[in-house]
Amino acid sequence: MNNTNSDKLDHIRTIIRRHKRWDMLFGVVGLSAMMLCVLTLVALFAQMTIDGAPRLSWDFLTSFPSRRSSEAGILSAWVGTSLVMLVTLVSAVPVGVAAGVYLEEYARKNWVTDIIEINVTNLAGVPSIIYGLLALGIFVYGFGFGQSILSAGLTLGLLILPVVIVATREAIRSIPIHIREGAYACGCTTWQLVRDHIIPYSGSGILTGVIIGMARAIGETAPIITIGALTFIAFLPTAPFTGDPPAGLFDWLFAPFTVMPIQMFNWVSRPDPTFHYNAAAAGFILVFMTLAMNGLAIWLRYRLRRNIKW
Repeated sequence: MNNTNSDKLDHIRTIIRRHKRWDMLFGVVGLSAMMLCVLTLVALFAQMTIDGAPRLSWDFLTSFPSRRSSEAGILSAWVGTSLVMLVTLVSAVPVGVAAGVYLEEYARKNWVTDIIEINVTNLAGVPSIIYGLLALGIFVYGFGFGQSILSAGLTLGLLILPVVIVATREAIRSIPIHIREGAYACGCTTWQLVRDHIIPYSGSGILTGVIIGMARAIGETAPIITIGALTFIAFLPTAPFTGDPPAGLFDWLFAPFTVMPIQMFNWVSRPDPTFHYNAAAAGFILVFMTLAMNGLAIWLRYRLRRNIKW
């Protein structure tokens, strides 16, 4: 009997050692893959910084594009990118969050909602050029918005909308069921539950989806080119209440524009290598803008998590 028990224990120890070896092997493979990705990213960013550092200056940020590489700047590009991202944020986030809340808290579970859920999930993987073609027919020609900041912002809003919806639903699903049960037990309506519990508790997860979506949108080029963004622009949208006659509060929405990725593509496609250094400097600024935008969202997410009391 003792020998039988001893054999069983030895067999169990052998299985445990084998599984530990596989765990260690998987950990090494995973760490190697992660380091490969990180080192590749660091190498690319370092090379871009080395090439673009000599061009980084205040004049580079405050000058318009030029046919001379030493005088060219990104003023119209970074202003256009900022305005397009503002329209994208305003158009996509409220609609995406509302759609996610409706599908999780209000919609009945039937074949209609199943079809909607499948389509939302599939839309997250549609190539961006398809959104550009859709926007060209609907926003540019159908609604008559033209080749404007509004058209670009709505196009990118459609692009990130499925990401925001999916992230909102996943954040809501992570809320413990006893929160809902306690709220309903106290006599809360569904709207009171959503307003006072669901949105505050899932806010950090929703912001994660917004970060992912906005980071994708700021670097998109294909849909922006499709709707007619300019590759060379030497003026800014008219500020509200300026000019003669004074511009309206939202006139800038219908102004022509360009964005950072298109400006970089324009410079990279030129044979003069000095323009390539301008593109590297613009790429550094674009990465900085992305990190700043994501950093603000991460800070807001941190504040939301700290203020939540379960």
